[in-house]
Amino acid sequence: MLKQLNPEQIEVEMILAPLDENPHGIESELDEMWSYVARKSNPRWLWYAVDHCSGKVLAYAFGTRKDQVFLQLKALLEPVGITQFYTDGWGAYERHLEQKKHVVGKQNTQKIENKNLKLRTRIKRLARRTICFSKTILMHDLVIGLFINRYEFGLSV
Repeated sequence: MLKQLNPEQIEVEMILAPLDENPHGIESELDEMWSYVARKSNPRWLWYAVDHCSGKVLAYAFGTRKDQVFLQLKALLEPVGITQFYTDGWGAYERHLEQKKHVVGKQNTQKIENKNLKLRTRIKRLARRTICFSKTILMHDLVIGLFINRYEFGLSV
């Protein structure tokens, strides 16, 4: 029998992409993607940011759908120097992003929504209706993290 997971005790993994020189500043799209570990009552969220121009993943974090995980991702993005954030209307973004730097709407989140589709297609653990799932948080985060590190960051794993 699997042990019930307490989301408050789960460590958050965060990764920042290797930084390139970008003199004009970066505009970023932010989104979160739902998955689960062991059973649907144990949700696990992938929060990540992509460059609005290139679609390249800038950083990602795993955790719950709480403001604290978004704040950790936001702190991870500080060295990048993002000048504009594009998001959906999720409350964490509205509460913690400066209003003048934050644009809400689907018009500017096409790259990250396309990335969501690609991730769901290539990583079955992120598909909404699947029989492929992780039994532990460690394996869930490792599989998705290794995929992103290899195919988005170009790091050999």
